[in-house]
Amino acid sequence: MGHKTLQITELYIYPIKSLRPVSLDRALLQREGLRYDRRFMLLKAEAGGGYKNIQVYHFPECALFHQAIDNDNDDDHVVVTYRIPEHPLVVPPPPEQYTALRVPLNPAIAGLETVDIKLFSSSATTYRMGDTYDAWFSACLGYRTILVYIGDNRRSVLAHAPQPEQPQTQSWFSHLTSFVPYYGQQQPSSSKEKASGLVFNEAAPFLLTSKASLRNVSARLPEGQEMDMIKFRPNIVVDEVWEESSGSEDSDDDAPSILAAWDEDFWAELSVGSTHRLALTANCARCVSINVDYAAGRPASGELGSVLKKLMKDRRVDAGNKWSPIFGRYAFLLPSANSSSSGGGEAHELDADVAVGDEVKVMRRISERDTWAWPK
Repeated sequence: MGHKTLQITELYIYPIKSLRPVSLDRALLQREGLRYDRRFMLLKAEAGGGYKNIQVYHFPECALFHQAIDNDNDDDHVVVTYRIPEHPLVVPPPPEQYTALRVPLNPAIAGLETVDIKLFSSSATTYRMGDTYDAWFSACLGYRTILVYIGDNRRSVLAHAPQPEQPQTQSWFSHLTSFVPYYGQQQPSSSKEKASGLVFNEAAPFLLTSKASLRNVSARLPEGQEMDMIKFRPNIVVDEVWEESSGSEDSDDDAPSILAAWDEDFWAELSVGSTHRLALTANCARCVSINVDYAAGRPASGELGSVLKKLMKDRRVDAGNKWSPIFGRYAFLLPSANSSSSGGGEAHELDADVAVGDEVKVMRRISERDTWAWPK
């Protein structure tokens, strides 16, 4: 015989924000996000001299870029390729669309031009990677684009950092806030201090989703059509998995489910593996990006182009985002179960090595869904 367990079934990073993800078997969770996740972002040059963040909901053509990690050499790179759709968006396709671009994941920033950005109302200073990268993306996209890198700079966490449950936990909370990105922390005060905060992830270091909820979305589509999880752009995906006991060869297909659709709405804290912990602090509100046809680089037609509308019928469950359906939860990495408290205001390093197949347990639940709110 055997039993069902909750496990990590998929891990994703997006080295360049808004392009297709990289699927990983193992990942290093750091306090600002997964290693190499969303360290770069594309900006569109505006006529007035400013820049606009390139994000999938405004620029569905981002889905035509694929990313892969090359770590065979001493220096890690992300290799970006462009897949020309059946109906090309740039006619005739430029030669750059038939080539690959290698972007160093740890570039030297000395001498690079700086560009100030604002994402999800949170600001940071970034570094422009240079003409080689700008020219390749500009040719592929058909408009002037620049590639920026966040380096060691960080964006402030403006809402929903983990909070203590009770006043008597203040000593624990003081220790906790030295690990997690917290309100108002953005740039290091000296060259030796590493800032705490976000990179180009939007509101929290991690986004967690459930395959049970994805199956609920797919059930709303016509037979033969399924929703692709990558349209929800998660970092960590969990699902129930059958674990056979030693010596057992038979699986019990009728074993009761341990993961219901939307159960993650009520998860407050998870354990991953034996020691790692995640605080789930807020819901992820969805936009038209989930209606994108990733093969065409355009808004999808037919039923796949109306997924957002379908979810609006019963998934507008967050009073703080009352017009947007909810899918997934924002998360922060907490100190491991065997971390010892230490005094002082110095920010501690925090990381967790996780893998597909790691068991996940719900350690703490909430009785009512969180409500999204910006600080006043």
